[in-house]
Amino acid sequence: MQLLENMYLCPKILNNMEYQYHIFAPYRVCPLGAHVDHQHGLVTGFAIDKGVDLWFNVRDDGVVNLSSRTFEGDVSFEVSKPSQVKEHHWGDYARGAKYALRKRFELKRGIDGVLQGSLPVGGLSSSAAVLTAYVMAFAKANDITLQPFEVVKIASEAEREYIGLNNGLLDQACIALGKKDGLLFLDCDSNDWRIIKRNPDMPDFEIGIFFSGLTRSLVNSDYNLRVFECKTAAWNMLAYTDQPLKTFDKTFLRDIPKATFEKTRIAMPARFARRAEHFYSEYRRVRQGVTAWETGNMKLFGKLSFDSCESSIHNYECGSPELIAIYETMRGLPGVYGGRFSGAGFKGACIALVDPTHKEEIEKVLTEKYLEQFPEYENTFQVFWVRPDDGARFV
Repeated sequence: MQLLENMYLCPKILNNMEYQYHIFAPYRVCPLGAHVDHQHGLVTGFAIDKGVDLWFNVRDDGVVNLSSRTFEGDVSFEVSKPSQVKEHHWGDYARGAKYALRKRFELKRGIDGVLQGSLPVGGLSSSAAVLTAYVMAFAKANDITLQPFEVVKIASEAEREYIGLNNGLLDQACIALGKKDGLLFLDCDSNDWRIIKRNPDMPDFEIGIFFSGLTRSLVNSDYNLRVFECKTAAWNMLAYTDQPLKTFDKTFLRDIPKATFEKTRIAMPARFARRAEHFYSEYRRVRQGVTAWETGNMKLFGKLSFDSCESSIHNYECGSPELIAIYETMRGLPGVYGGRFSGAGFKGACIALVDPTHKEEIEKVLTEKYLEQFPEYENTFQVFWVRPDDGARFV
């Protein structure tokens, strides 16, 4: 398996400082497989050609000094000492990476580093990209060789256990494993994954990112609540069918057959039934979407992505008025194959797979209609165009 680095190293000059190493960790988009990774569902995704850059040098004294060209303030800590209480600051992601690595390895050497993001957009898993970059950097500094899926698991654990976001593996998997010429397909139960090469018959597409201008921290949103609701739905099904209950952390909808859901859905509270309905219907959509991708059927693949967003709105019940407005506009525009909320759906952006010949008109119409409804975002609403790219790497 290909390692997440190459052996070719050359100095990088930044702000009159020379850095020996440079990591690029891309952002990600998920056209199908929304809100199911934490229930061990099936997911798909792309790494994209925008992301986070981390330049760094290795320090032998174990000190980590970080600055950011995106956020204010500096970060400094010792890599060999346990992470203390979170500071609710961008430096927590570096401490989280250290926390997860120290559970497995001894860390002695630190880094001097500079971090920079390329898009001011929520919903593209920038936090997972940053964590991935830090895990790779601390591993490199301490002569630790990690396979790509090890990076996925360590970075996901850092976000879940240290940052406090009850995520699955989707974000880090897209970021670490993505390929520019294919779609990532990941089973979050078995951790089996593969890259499905693009069918030669598939039409050309670009990915539109429509940033609402709305920002919010997922840790303080309903993201974690939705995870608990899914697990509660699973508990309901087990209880109604007199099956043994597991502890909450070991309870997943994936472990319960859909037939059990059909038998018990009327008995359980409606909100929990809706969460489960989203999971089981999304499982089916991902299966259908993989077949559509393999056969080059972009029309069907796009429709399934639209259907996923409908379920996100009505069954998973996420999506701000701003995101719903963008989605409802874009799904009626010529040249949009499909799309949905990006990320958790509680902030940020919508994404769409589009015919590049239509993108100028799509941007024009979408911008006009959105700002008619939400003029307060005139200075913050943005449109970006990206393409799939390879996953996190040394450059």
